[in-house]
Amino acid sequence: MTHEDLPVATAYEWSILPNCGAVVLFSGTMRNHADGRDEVKKLTYEAYEEQAVVRMRAIAEEAQKSWTGIGRIAMIHRLGDLELGDSAVIVCVSSGHRPEAFEAARFCIDALKASVPIWKKEEWAGGSDWGTRSQDIGKVSSPTTGSVH
Repeated sequence: MTHEDLPVATAYEWSILPNCGAVVLFSGTMRNHADGRDEVKKLTYEAYEEQAVVRMRAIAEEAQKSWTGIGRIAMIHRLGDLELGDSAVIVCVSSGHRPEAFEAARFCIDALKASVPIWKKEEWAGGSDWGTRSQDIGKVSSPTTGSVH
């Protein structure tokens, strides 16, 4: 969790290991629209930071247990105000082969969105309000068994 610009290149470089032939980097960036909201100009992210870090660590641990050959996992979410084009979240996974890197990265971003207490407020041409796709925060689930942590 950080209030600074996300270190996309640094996360990518950190993920590279001699035994890893694949690095998958996902960057979720701020766009200019949301459901029913045109001309979105600004996002503000808030989080229950202590719990967010605990849950992000649990997601990374679950990914490392679920896919063999995972090298490194970086997950960083931005807090505070973002403008168009800013990265809001990055997930970077390295592994020996691309299928594991893609699958683990997908699991990490999906689990982060479902289980980490982070909220988004949007400002658009017609007003401001919390994001329309808010959901109840769940627990981290195993991608293979569905068991919950």
